[in-house]
Amino acid sequence: MFVNRQFRPLTDAALISLAVAVCYYAAGRLGLLGRLVVEGVVATPIWPPTGVAVAALLLFGARVWPGIALGSFLVITSLTTPGPTTAVTVVSNTVAPLCAFLLLRRADFRLDMARLRDGLSLIFLGGFGAMLISATAGVGLQVVKGSLDRSEFWAVWLAWWAGDTMGVLLVAPLLLVLAGPSGRFRVRRWKEAAFLGLTTLVLVPLAVLSPMGLLFLVCPLLVWAALRFQLAGSMLCALFASVFATVVATSDHGSFSHLSDVEIMVKLQTFNGSAALTALLLASVITEQRATRRSVRHACEELAEVLEHLAVGEPSPAPPTGPPPEPSESRQAPPGGLRDPCPSASTTDPLNGGCGAHGRVVGPGGGGP
Repeated sequence: MFVNRQFRPLTDAALISLAVAVCYYAAGRLGLLGRLVVEGVVATPIWPPTGVAVAALLLFGARVWPGIALGSFLVITSLTTPGPTTAVTVVSNTVAPLCAFLLLRRADFRLDMARLRDGLSLIFLGGFGAMLISATAGVGLQVVKGSLDRSEFWAVWLAWWAGDTMGVLLVAPLLLVLAGPSGRFRVRRWKEAAFLGLTTLVLVPLAVLSPMGLLFLVCPLLVWAALRFQLAGSMLCALFASVFATVVATSDHGSFSHLSDVEIMVKLQTFNGSAALTALLLASVITEQRATRRSVRHACEELAEVLEHLAVGEPSPAPPTGPPPEPSESRQAPPGGLRDPCPSASTTDPLNGGCGAHGRVVGPGGGGP
């Protein structure tokens, strides 16, 4: 029994790593369907395996890195014969998601992405920052081998880096949302979701296939999806728009017709980046505002309950007991003088040493003015 308990964590880690490797390889094969050729080098506008790797590390921890390395090796061997440079590519494809994971954990990243800082962390740390490693190592290796000229370095490097970054920004948030607790939708929300899906299926092809450049029509869909369905709706819409635009761009149709390879890559990555950033940031802001509103409402309800309990348990006011209050300062005699025995002129008696008509103090002999 002790031996089984000792080896069970290793078995679980091995099974999870194997599942991650399978998902990585499947995502890689799907990403290769939309590849472009930039300066004679094959580049993918969206590289889904990076998103799969980052999401797996965030969900299961650093123990699944062998699955990422195995999946990367399988993708490379499906394209070319393994060689000495394959190890460098596999290491760079594994280290980049690991750095993204460590940076996000350092930034206190939350898996539900219910804060704006979570969206910003994923963009700048997990996407823009960590993917510099894989792009620099991969393209630098091509230059060292001599298969790529130094003058072509930056064009290929930008395409490689943008593809890895788009994989993180478009795939990782969607996987994190699907792995989290599912929200409860009412019937009217399902109807609205179906209507949004049908509108997306009609409007996105119309915008992408039109030769007039109507890609901006996708933005209202992203705003609608983010406002009503937060991260799940906005990222699904953005992913569908980006994948459809990538397929159209690789076939040289619609908004991407009559353009060079570099122009297609620049236009496509600009569209994909705009869609991903709009969906991710807007959904994060709306989710954070809704969470803040729920917290304020909950705090107000708790405060109302506390006040109600205090009002019910408050004792009724009792008549005052104890010695009578001392006379005020105006009723006390001044130091070294006599106190006026007549508080009012209407009750004064000018005889017997009392107060005069005007309330003047007189001596015991009753002398005149």
